[in-house]
Amino acid sequence: MALISVDRERGLLTAELQGLDKLWALKSRLEIPLAHVRGATHDPGMAREPKGIRTGGTYVPGVITAGRFRRDGERSFWDVKNPDKAVVIELADAGAYDRLVLEVDDPRATVALIEQAIAHR
Repeated sequence: MALISVDRERGLLTAELQGLDKLWALKSRLEIPLAHVRGATHDPGMAREPKGIRTGGTYVPGVITAGRFRRDGERSFWDVKNPDKAVVIELADAGAYDRLVLEVDDPRATVALIEQAIAHR
């Protein structure tokens, strides 16, 4: 699971991976400039979409998807065990990733936080 926070002063969206997710994803923290965040949606169905080729991390179908994946030239970062809590964050010109798919405790609140942050940048 990831904890999402927004630092408006520094203009950053931060995803802090929790517990063993750090191990599975081979990453503990992501920092994305708010200027590169296009939007966020609560999308439980995303977990059923093809992930592409895993370039680092862990993938056990139906159990955990964590780490970096590449599909049709698109780079994504995943940290999902429970698809019902999946939030998709679309990025533009973000460098390492085009999309983040993260499991969060409260998907609706997380989407609202991100949408509010990008509306006021």
